[in-house]
Amino acid sequence: MAIRKALSVSRLDADDISCVGFSGQMHGAVLLDSADEVVRPAVIWCDQRSEAQSRELEELFGRDRLIQLTCNPPLTNFTLTKLLWVREFEATNWRRVAHIMLPKDYVRLRLTGERATDVADASGTLLLDVANRRWSEEVLSKSGIERALLPGLFESADVCGRVSASGAEATGLRVGTPVVAGAGDQAAGAVGLGITRAGAVSVTIGTSGVVFAATERPALDARGRVHTFCHAVPGRWHVMGVTQAAGLSLRWFRDCFGAGVKEGRDAYDCLAEEASAAPAGSEGVFWAPYLMGERTPHLDPKARAALLGLTASHTRAHVIRAIMEGVAYSLKETFTIFKEMKIPVSSIRLGGGGARSPLWRQIQADVYGSEVEIVEAEEGAAYGAAVLAAVGAGAWKSVDKACDRLIRVASRVAPDAEDSAAMQHGYRMYRKIYPALRRVFEDHDPSC
Repeated sequence: MAIRKALSVSRLDADDISCVGFSGQMHGAVLLDSADEVVRPAVIWCDQRSEAQSRELEELFGRDRLIQLTCNPPLTNFTLTKLLWVREFEATNWRRVAHIMLPKDYVRLRLTGERATDVADASGTLLLDVANRRWSEEVLSKSGIERALLPGLFESADVCGRVSASGAEATGLRVGTPVVAGAGDQAAGAVGLGITRAGAVSVTIGTSGVVFAATERPALDARGRVHTFCHAVPGRWHVMGVTQAAGLSLRWFRDCFGAGVKEGRDAYDCLAEEASAAPAGSEGVFWAPYLMGERTPHLDPKARAALLGLTASHTRAHVIRAIMEGVAYSLKETFTIFKEMKIPVSSIRLGGGGARSPLWRQIQADVYGSEVEIVEAEEGAAYGAAVLAAVGAGAWKSVDKACDRLIRVASRVAPDAEDSAAMQHGYRMYRKIYPALRRVFEDHDPSC
């Protein structure tokens, strides 16, 4: 229905579509039987149930060896840990599994009949030899995952299938329309923002928050605090830090405490307007955004969120602004790691829902202590998928050339000197919060 509506609204005919691109959420485990029927509901990226399986992988391989093999440590978010959980706790379901797919690739299967994935999305499975852009035979062998279960690997702009008769009937596209491999949401979103060369960094705030830096080599953090994945650009990689509950933090507040929505106004615009009444630094209120555990830099699925520093004089405005600042502080921790790793940062571009808020843009510029850029196209990963499809169709010879032609900066936001100084002080205080929270909750059983 969505494709038919898009064709109708844009007044395009199916013959006008030269190629189809794909993007989607990463890490999810879509399990199919031999008839390509779904075995069980997908276990998605934010599911934390596989902590025990993550520890088992660390014991099986050794943390350092697994990072050498896949460029990443074992985390509950990654696909392999979810597969091991299903194998252990749902043995009947596991015996039916004939094919393992990532979410967007299942949609492609229905559109084309082809089983394929791209190296960027596959990087988040913990099954890929990221440095060499191929499935890791050692990880597959030791973990007991058969290679035959996995789809073929492609670069993101490679044509890996064509729209089938059944796909055309379901979507209104033309039979035989080429389909490229595409990329996971973060790599595709980076392409949509023009983050393809070293020095270019993006910060996107959606449900989660991601700081993404393009690199010419598979740069590694020995402690595994950031992820090293293949980029959607052949021969390039990216380093990525993730805040689990970025936009989710503000959504949580909205759902629990309301947004004071005025008729015809967006709820988040109302929250930002309210937050703007509080000064930079929220007069000592801090938000630790660990509503769903945390990835960067703590790698702790048991981390818990906290609102700190409240006094009787604080208002809702202080709390809302503190939430926005706390997310930005969390994202800044990735920049701190980038500095340790000597990853260059020459420009910062904002994306996702957080980039639409003028207040959150300014907060980020002040927290990062750097000018930030906003691009004209706001479609993020969908726009990046379209760029990859254009390259696959031959409209441009490379992703770089396509981005140089298509991506334009619409505006720039400079940090406010006084507010940024307050934010740097706030960041130093913020970094003391997690160690304290961990001590408080280390013996806490959430089932009690």
